[in-house]
Formats: sequence, structure tokens, C-alpha cells
Amino acid sequence: MSARRPNVILVITDDQGYGDLGCNGNPWIQTPNLDEFYLSSTRCEDFHVSPLCTPTRGAIMSGRNPLRNGAWATCWGRSILRADETTMADVFTHNGYRTGMFGKWHLGDNYPYRPQDRGFETVVAHRGGGVGQTPDFWGNNYFNDTYFHNGRPVAHEGYCTDIWFDEAMAFIEESRDEPFFCYLATNAPHSPYLVADQYADLYRGNPEIPEPEFYGMITNIDENWGRLTNLLDALQLAENTILIFMTDNGSSGGFDPNTGAGYNAGMRGKKGSYYDGGHRVPFFIRWPAGGILGGRDVDQLVTHLDLLPTFCELCELNEPDHNPWDGISVAPLLRGDWMDVPRRHLIQQYRQNTNPPQMWENCVMTRDWRLIGGEELYYMPADPGQRNDVAERYPDVVRRLRHAHEDFWAEVRPRLDEYCPISLGADEENPTRLNAMDVMGDVAWNQGHIKAAQRSTGRWAVKIERAGRYRFELQRWPREIGVAIDAELPDEHAEIAPFGNAPEGGNGTRIAPRRARIAVGNFEATADVPPGAERVSFEAHLQPGETQLDAWFIDADGSERGAYYVYVTRE
Repeated sequence: MSARRPNVILVITDDQGYGDLGCNGNPWIQTPNLDEFYLSSTRCEDFHVSPLCTPTRGAIMSGRNPLRNGAWATCWGRSILRADETTMADVFTHNGYRTGMFGKWHLGDNYPYRPQDRGFETVVAHRGGGVGQTPDFWGNNYFNDTYFHNGRPVAHEGYCTDIWFDEAMAFIEESRDEPFFCYLATNAPHSPYLVADQYADLYRGNPEIPEPEFYGMITNIDENWGRLTNLLDALQLAENTILIFMTDNGSSGGFDPNTGAGYNAGMRGKKGSYYDGGHRVPFFIRWPAGGILGGRDVDQLVTHLDLLPTFCELCELNEPDHNPWDGISVAPLLRGDWMDVPRRHLIQQYRQNTNPPQMWENCVMTRDWRLIGGEELYYMPADPGQRNDVAERYPDVVRRLRHAHEDFWAEVRPRLDEYCPISLGADEENPTRLNAMDVMGDVAWNQGHIKAAQRSTGRWAVKIERAGRYRFELQRWPREIGVAIDAELPDEHAEIAPFGNAPEGGNGTRIAPRRARIAVGNFEATADVPPGAERVSFEAHLQPGETQLDAWFIDADGSERGAYYVYVTRE
């Protein structure tokens, strides 16, 4: 290794699958810059993440299985990385690196879970699981949005992906004289599939392409990738920079399993699936100064859990205290050296529900085998498309993989019911804005958004940080639009409601609650909802500790609906 530790740039895109690249055999998509990087990089050809975005991101940041770290779903308070986890950014910071995060975090939007609380010194990000979702700044729609700079809203001009790359490149240029870790996590090509016509027009009219805009978003990512690599060359940083391209789960819009349209590299399944199409993704890495060069494929099973321990070995990082990692360092494999890879069983498990995963909703993986749901067994060297269930032929393999999962389950099950409480009254975030994406309990879900026709539970796990007087303001709409609880959403706001911001009835359908109710700690109260009021306020003196906050609106018939936004201020 050179005298100076290498820089690390980790680029991860959202919902782009293994087959959504020209270099991986897609006959239609135009990704010339990534195709060129493929040729100059080492490729992990059997690289796996989780089938959904939050579990993948939490595993990358912590080196630990999502069922251990608490971030095993994408909402309902289950998309938050536990506060006791040491993150990848913490490790780099501990070793004197500058750290920057740009784009999608999706591991907690409130203290102490925000990226700026988890080791990143420079943050430019949207909130929630996608631009325009309930936690995000109202009105964001991929173009000319307002994003959060270390928690402060800042208006931008331009397209979301261009902005993430612009901000990351500015950070890189500012940090050029010292080691840095840059985590660039695009929200694209996550739905809704929105991109300028110049990109989508490349694919419109082709019946083999299920979502032209989805491909257009990827071509825009590829264009920005070219800008990034050109900058590294211009700054003479490419030689000693570990540069990685990967994605967070299988394809969402590049393949239609019902019609067969699109391209999935022969795999079964897509985003959300326990078959390989849901979690086998591209992983390209290059570090010229460290001997990680092009023209080499790694065929061993490697996963997102391995990144943190691998970075520690490649960069010779001192490890701060941390929970035991589930991953291993695969640095020798990346360098092209021999490595005695330990026999291991890797568990894929998540749940798109507030309730903990069921025991056999999972995939158990080894290099050669996949056990799906505890029953279906596939031998991957002979059947990479997972078409032939051989469980009856190999009962001993089924038993071995089931036993491996039973042992894992016994370790993780005791903590699966725990929520990560959001801090109230901390100096680091006061006031705190709670939103319906982090509520406890069952709510309907549709493409990453609270369904407009369903009700928020109005229930949050919280931690009162300091004794004192607290003000709670219950709202239907966020402060930035200034709309009354009982008002129809004005046209200028209603047009963006389908992106996930609109609770109850969608597109501004009027509600008219008569009363509001709150319960937190030992405090309970109700109050009238005056006509035209934007909020209903309560004040309470609270003692420190973990508790539950319930905040509801009550209709004339006595039925209750949860508040979608609650602003909490320690006075």
C-alpha cells in the first residue's frame, strides 16, 4: 500500500439489478461508462445483498445481518439502524478520514440515527426511502428539489442524480489532500420512474423494454459515473482510490416476470424475491495502487456483510469497539490471491411489515446451494435459474441448511420485537419532526409510500432525553406548506401528492376531525380542533426515559386517525 491510505468511494444505486447494465449482457441499455469501468475493475460475479434497500444499507454500514441490527424493513419504525451499531463511517472517522454521504440514507431520519449522527461529517440527502416520500421535504419530485445539508433544508436546481454527483464531487475536490470516504447512494432508478425525455426517449417504443424511463434513469447515472471518473483522473486521485459500483437489490423496472419483457440475466425473481434475481447484484471494484485491477472475476460467494471488514484490511484501519461482524474480509480474493474461504451459511431475511419476520420466510445460501423458505432447494452450479427443486433428492443438504438457520434464528429472535426509539428533546435535534413512515403498527404499503386511503397508527417509539416541558403539535400536513388540518389540499400541492406525501384519501381529500388526543409517558389530554387550524398543540412536563407517543385526530363519529406529522419541542 502507498504511504497515504487510499480514498474510498462507494457508489450504490437503488433498485438497479444485475441485468440492468450493458456489460452484464443487457442488449438494449446504454451504459458505456460503466461498461468501460467493468473492463478495468475486478468483478464479484456471485455478489449478494438483501432483497430490499434498507436491509442492504444497514448491513453495509454495520457489517451485521439486518435481523441483528434492527433495520430489516423499509418503514414502520423498522428501517432504523440501532444506535448501538458502529457504522462504516464511524470506522473511517476513527482512522482520520474525512467522510461524506450523498443521496439516500434510509436508516433513520431523526436523532440519533441520521447520517450526520452516524459518523458522516458532510451530508446532503433526502429523507425516507425515496425522494418525495412522506418524510421528505414536501414537493420534492426529482427536479429542483430541497434536500437536507446536515439536517438543514437547502433548495437545489437540477435533477436528483446530477445533484448527488455534483455534491459528492465537490466533497472529493475539497478533500483531495487527505484520505476520504465518500458514500454516494443515488435514489435512482427507484420509482417513480422520472427522468428527462432525452434519456427516456432512447428506449421508448421498444416493446422489449418494460419501463423506458427506468432505463433512462440508469443511462443518466452512467453519464454521471463518467463525470466522476473524469474528475478522479483530473485530480490525479484514481490511482490510490478504491472505487466501487454496486446496487442495493434486484431490478424493479428492468424485468417483467409476467410477460418476460426486459432482461434479468437468466435469473429467477426481482426486487423483494428470495430467488437470486432479488439479491444477486453487480459489484465492480478498482484500486490500481493496491493491485485491484481489471480483467478478473471473483467467483466465490461474497456479500454486503463483507465490505466493512474488507475495507479495514485494505485500508489498514484500526477497528474501534464494535459488535461482532457477520461478514469476513475478502481482500485476498479482490487482489487475486488465494484465500481459504471459510464454509459459511448466509441468511437472507426481511419483512415488509411491522411484525417481525416469520422464521422460514428466508433464503439460506452457500456457494453451491440455495434453500428457499426452508423447503425449496436449488443446486446453483447446475441450475443458476433456480428452476428445478431438488429438495427430495438431497434431504441431508436441506437438514444441514435448516439447522444453520435454526441456530441463527435462536440468536436473533429475542430482539426482533424491539423498536429503535426516536429521541425527543436532544440538543442535536430540537424540535423533532415525527412522521407517519416511522409509526409503530400495521399500515398499508404501496411502492414505498403510506397508502393515501389508509390511516396512520399515530404511534411512535420515543425516548425523552431530558426532563422538562415539551410542546407537541399534531398536524395533518407538514409545516412547509401551511395547510389547515381540515382543508382540501390546494392544487399546487395536490399535484405532487401521489409521490407518497398525501395521507388519508390522497390528492387533498378533505377530512374534518373534531378533537385531537395525545398520550405520552404519564400525560394524556384531548383538545378541540378549531376550524382552519394547521395544528393542535399540547404541553406536558416529562421525565427522561423510553416511552410510547400516541397522537390522534378524532372524527365526529368517534373514530380515530393518527396524526401524520408531530412536531415536538423541548422548551
